[in-house]
This record gives sequence, C-alpha cells and structure tokens, in this order.
Amino acid sequence: METKLQVASCRLQVFQSLRQRFGATFNLPRAFTLVEMLVVISILGLLAALAVPAIKNLGKSNINISASRQLLDDVGRARQLAMSQRTTVYMVFVPTNFWGNAAWLGSLTSAQLTAVTNLLDKQLAGYAFYAKGALGDQPGNHRPHYFGEWKSLPDGTFIAAQTFAGTNSIYDSILNVIYPVSKFNYTTAIPFPTENSANGVSLPYIAFNYLGQLTDDGTTMANSHEYIPLARGSVVPAIDPSTKALQLGAADVSESPPGNSTSSAYNLVEIDPLTGRATLKFQKAQ
Repeated sequence: METKLQVASCRLQVFQSLRQRFGATFNLPRAFTLVEMLVVISILGLLAALAVPAIKNLGKSNINISASRQLLDDVGRARQLAMSQRTTVYMVFVPTNFWGNAAWLGSLTSAQLTAVTNLLDKQLAGYAFYAKGALGDQPGNHRPHYFGEWKSLPDGTFIAAQTFAGTNSIYDSILNVIYPVSKFNYTTAIPFPTENSANGVSLPYIAFNYLGQLTDDGTTMANSHEYIPLARGSVVPAIDPSTKALQLGAADVSESPPGNSTSSAYNLVEIDPLTGRATLKFQKAQ
C-alpha cells in the first residue's frame, strides 16, 4: 500500500510539472463538436457532387476507347486473315431491317432462323469475317466460310447509322480537316447468317485482298480511304410486348448525346487503301 501511494504521488508531481512548463496550452484532446462534424459532412458531400460528372465522363471515355480498340483490332484481323489465307476476306456488318427479303427469309431452316433472331440485338454493332475460298482450294471448287462467330461492339456503342445509309462528313475544327464518310459497299453474294444459308440479303462490308489492301470489288485496291465513325448511344431492337422476346421490326436508334458521331467528340476509324492499316482519329484538345 505504501508503494502505491508513492507512485500516485510521483504521477501527480509529473503532471503538475508539465502544466507548469507548458502552462494553459497543455490540454487533453477533445472530440469534434456537432457543428464541426456537420461542416465536414457538407464538404464531403460537395466533393462527391463535383466528382460525379467527372466519373460519368470517365466511363463514357472508357466505352469509346474499348469500342475503338476492338474495331481497330478486328479490322487488323481481317487484313491479316486475307494475307495469311491468300484470299479476299470480307468484314460483314449487320444492318437494320436485314430480313426484308421474303424469299430469303422463307428459305431458312429452323436453326438458321434462330441465328437470325440472335442477330437482332447486333444491328449496327455486329460483324463477322467471311471468305469465298481458302488457301489450297482447287480451281472451281471454293469453300465459302465464316471465320468464327458474329461479334458485337461493347454495349452503348455502335457504328454510326449514316455509314449504312448515305454519305456524311466530319469536320475537325482544330486540325481544319474534313473526313468524308461514305456509305459502306453492299453485296448480296454472301450467304447469311451462316455459310450454308441462302444468299439474298444486301449486306454492308469492307474487304481486303490477298495483299492486305483495302478493296471495293474484292480484287483491285480501293481508290479512297475508308472512314468508319463510331457512336455512343443505343440500338434497341423490336420486342414482342407480350412475350418480351426479340422480334423482326424496326429498331430504335439514338445517339446520346445526339450527333456525337459527327461532333467534336467524334471517334473515327480510318483505313488506308494501300496498306490496309487502320488508325483512330479523334479531336485532340488544344
């Protein structure tokens, strides 16, 4: 007991000594007051509100980058396939309302009709690689075939509708450059949607000859660059109101924000006809 009293006395002396040295400034830490806590919460809320638009724009930028990268890579793949297979390779795109040929539609088997249904949500965004022959084919005995499955651009992106329907142009005010966007070439000579289906659908495409050059007719080099603008937005296929299943019908196509495929926010894939190489064009901030 005597020892404990001495320790307590010692502690009291140390505490008094510290108070004498530091005076009134020696205080124990205190907790936040309610007012201070509310101020901190308000500041955090303000910072969060300011950050939301930036995060949304970052997400849109990531979607653009992902779609652009995928299209660049797959255009490059079509070119490489043409050179490695020593044949013309077509990159075939899925247009809207592709089922309009009644004779073609009536010729399809149940499995082929299922394949058609599976492409309804790929309008303006889907594509596949096709060749009329392969390396080693005998003259007059060609084996037309698709390379792999139909692919699609990431959700929220698609190829601008004007590329399927008409011509347009994109003006870069910083570079003072005009990019002429022409309508895709079309052909009815490709079986669709599978290699054992009938021909008859008018399909948009770009193509590369065995030299890896961009070609319009499947053989000779194209005489102009190809420009493929990408758009942000949605392509919503027709849906049966009772079953909610996809059905043949006009799709609802909208860019968000409107006109972003041709505005200063454009993303454009350019293909050089001589080399067949694709590059990405976009407006660079000053």
